[in-house]
Amino acid sequence: MSGVDAVFKALADPTRRSLLDELFREDGQTLSALEARLPMTRFGVMKHLKQLEEAGLVVTKRRGREKLHFLNPIPIRLVHDRWVGKYAEPFAATLSGLKQRLEQPMEKVFEIYIRTTPERLWEAITDPEIRAKYNFGAGVKSDWTPGSRMEMGAPNAGGLLGEGEILEVDPPRRLVHTLRALWGEDVKSEGTSRVTWEIEPVGDSCRLLLTHDQLREGANDQLYGGWPMILSGLKTWLETGELLTTPGSLMYS
Repeated sequence: MSGVDAVFKALADPTRRSLLDELFREDGQTLSALEARLPMTRFGVMKHLKQLEEAGLVVTKRRGREKLHFLNPIPIRLVHDRWVGKYAEPFAATLSGLKQRLEQPMEKVFEIYIRTTPERLWEAITDPEIRAKYNFGAGVKSDWTPGSRMEMGAPNAGGLLGEGEILEVDPPRRLVHTLRALWGEDVKSEGTSRVTWEIEPVGDSCRLLLTHDQLREGANDQLYGGWPMILSGLKTWLETGELLTTPGSLMYS
């Protein structure tokens, strides 16, 4: 079954859609928390979650003894880009209205599979000219060593769009950096968060897991809402050499 077929099959079931709605409402939930919200057995919830994971719509991460479930909107984003984006009116590519009710910093997790090598994927993440091709037209500059500064900008942006510090570098497997958004007064006040890129080779492809955490509870969704479009653009460029041209994807070009 192709990835697109798996997504449509997963979304066809109302219970699985309800699980996604629950994770949209409150991300990073345990199995027990999700089980408590649905009128079915623990085994039934596990079975539906497994199918959502196989379709890439749910990503899990261990946190101590707990296994947390995160909504991964990228497969839906890819479906949108393939059939809807070229006809759509301009829109804000964000996950509007998402709220985190736990009294701890928010964490967002995104997963995508790209047919490429770890070395080529690492280059696409760290090379400023390549990065600008899928990062809303903005490049990211750094010498990519721990403790060094990172700057995000574009010639016509009128100033820096973001800045950060490189925390961990293990090419071509893992990159961790802080991020402070500077593209508007509303996001400047959010302060600094953290972004982790993890690359794992899988056959002739790579699994890219991006974690954006240390976000304050109720953080402005501009900080993380653009990742599905960015990662979709990265996949499109690496696999086809073409630019993603859905509304807003090249706003700083």
